[in-house]
Amino acid sequence: MRVAIIGGGPGGLYAAALLKRLDPAREVTVWERNAPDDTFGFGVVLSDETLGGIEHADPVVHEALRRDFVRWDDIDIVRRGVTHRSGGHGFAALGRRRLLEILHERCRSLGVRIDFRTEAPHPDVLCAGYDLVVAADGVHSATRETYAEAFRPRVSAHRCRYIWLAADFAFDAFRFEIAETEHGVMQLHGYPFSADASTVIIEMREEVWRAAGLDGADPRESVERVGKVFADALRGRPLRSNKSAWTTFRTVVNDHWSHGRIVLLGDAAHTAHFSIGSGTKLAVEDALALAACLTEQPDVPTALAAYEAERKPVVASTQRAARASLEWFEDLGLYLGQPPRQFAFNLLTRSRRVTHDNLRLRDARFTGGVEREFGCPPGTPPMFTPFRLRGLTLRNRVVVSPMDMYSAADGVPGDFHLVHLGARALGGAGLVMTEMVCVSEEGRITPGCAGLYTGRQAEAWRRVTDFVHRQAPGTAIGVQLGHSGRKGSTKLMWEGMDEPLPAGNWPLVAASPLPYKPGGQIPRPLSRAQLTDIREQFTAAAWRAARAGFDLLELHCAHGYLLSGFLSPLTNRRTDAYGGSLERRLRFPLEVFDAVRGVWPAERPMTVRISATDWAEGGTSAEDAVGIARAFAAHGADAIDVSTGQVVAEEEPEYGRSYQTPFADRIRNAAGVPVIAVGAISSWDDVNSLILAGRTDLCALARPHLYDPHWTLHAAAEQGYSGPGAHWPAPYRAGSRRPRTGRTDAPRPRLTLSG
Repeated sequence: MRVAIIGGGPGGLYAAALLKRLDPAREVTVWERNAPDDTFGFGVVLSDETLGGIEHADPVVHEALRRDFVRWDDIDIVRRGVTHRSGGHGFAALGRRRLLEILHERCRSLGVRIDFRTEAPHPDVLCAGYDLVVAADGVHSATRETYAEAFRPRVSAHRCRYIWLAADFAFDAFRFEIAETEHGVMQLHGYPFSADASTVIIEMREEVWRAAGLDGADPRESVERVGKVFADALRGRPLRSNKSAWTTFRTVVNDHWSHGRIVLLGDAAHTAHFSIGSGTKLAVEDALALAACLTEQPDVPTALAAYEAERKPVVASTQRAARASLEWFEDLGLYLGQPPRQFAFNLLTRSRRVTHDNLRLRDARFTGGVEREFGCPPGTPPMFTPFRLRGLTLRNRVVVSPMDMYSAADGVPGDFHLVHLGARALGGAGLVMTEMVCVSEEGRITPGCAGLYTGRQAEAWRRVTDFVHRQAPGTAIGVQLGHSGRKGSTKLMWEGMDEPLPAGNWPLVAASPLPYKPGGQIPRPLSRAQLTDIREQFTAAAWRAARAGFDLLELHCAHGYLLSGFLSPLTNRRTDAYGGSLERRLRFPLEVFDAVRGVWPAERPMTVRISATDWAEGGTSAEDAVGIARAFAAHGADAIDVSTGQVVAEEEPEYGRSYQTPFADRIRNAAGVPVIAVGAISSWDDVNSLILAGRTDLCALARPHLYDPHWTLHAAAEQGYSGPGAHWPAPYRAGSRRPRTGRTDAPRPRLTLSG
């Protein structure tokens, strides 16, 4: 087998060494256009997981790395002259030049040919003479661009400028330092990579970089200026450059990683922001996986398919974490008002990979200090601290999210709703929300939707609220009011979600005459008189909800239903006073809110659910979402329930764990309004982390409560908590500890024999 590798960075070199080591008969050639001692950047960081893979695959390389690694456990967060240190993190780093030297030596010892100062032949030429072509030619990969139609790359630029530099001394911890200058916020990322040297990355928003005059400064002057900003961190020592230049980070994603005999590796295939230290790590792990797949699979095409199937999910997860970290630093200014320890905790958990629970395991003293500053009583997890909305105090921060059950008859909730909502109220959540309750018969989504447009429906809801208040004292129950708009007259979810009814359809209304799906029913645009009628329907439903005993009312302005349809520019094409600018698109939803607030009891809170993004080009922007939240808060909303999407059928959501929480985070910290975060929050550790970091005030969970109605009580039991934030109903107290499974008292073996 003949293998050509384009690019002599760590990923390309390590792939070459592994491929040759696993099969000495392979002919492996590396082309590197730079000299052997040319390198950009200074230090690289590798995780223990990656080092374990290297040790298993090539002990020689691992031993060489081990001798040169600098290891440390601490992270320092420095802001406004105060340092908070968190320990137990476990980093390992070495100089990039030394890493390349080790890999050069290993390649030479194995018989890999490396052509330095040589441009690789065109990939077409290489494919004609080699069985495999590995494109490890970096973020600006010419190979990827040559076959862009096959790889389908997407490259995104971001909002910060940064520069890689070095200092001739070793930090004693991984250091994040924040400088609030007259031009804006700047940040330093620093870490040691040898006994007498550290990598230093300076980063700031583009507008700060320009305001500071760094865009017009020559390289030497630029480095001197930022050195003065961070003089205390640098102990008065100068920064040094290595052909360093200010640049903008680019996130690279490829739909496909292989094309014929060509395969992408490392930054050519994907990038992840330096703030989680993953570039070299990912490239080395790519090399390990590629070499393993070529060894395990019968031929090159099968091996490349296996490599891509193995690595893409791992890389996608890392890129989600890196994107969260990158955006946290872009929006750093939002968090400067946080208490010192909360700010440090927020920074440490920014990627959502480090959480409250594992940070407590790493450094219980640091985490305990954050909890005390937050106001957690001793032994109380953040999720079990109370939260007040107007005249309602919730005993914990868990919300059972609104979930459509499609199980009502003529809009009347029945025994199913009593059991469904009653069970979750008994399960310990601070607030249990109904499904979207429709304000009119024509405002239903499906024939199975519940309503509050008749007295009979209100009486049925009273049965549910009475049960909750009587049998689960301390649990609040809220109602979500909405109108389906253009998404109505459809089948039950399990019969075909968003599919029109085969018969018995009712006419639809919306902001504009746009069907939700191509070929679907076209709604009628609402006239001024009809807007008044619908506003009165909401008001009447709210009055009935108050009489039915609900503790909280939420106005549904999300997911493409009627009020949401007015807010999004994709669904509101009106040319009258209710369309156009955001202020005009807000007009009708705010009229409805004001009317409902007018009949809803003053001491009871109101929240509003919004879609903070449409996940579609031209839709609601981040600035729009903050503006919408501010507008509702100004009109008296006590909290914003921040969801996303479901506004247009052609949306492209970026799914992942807690994927919607950054939108709640932005609204909370930019608009200064309490928020409810939703979206793939599945563990109590996530809830604790989000609340303690100040990214949300409440967490709403849907599917976890379908899986386990007693999710909140079980979360308390698993954390060893038994305080007032988690009340076990008297009949259930015997189940407040996890049942034992299997025998646990068997004697342990005293002797192990081999032979």
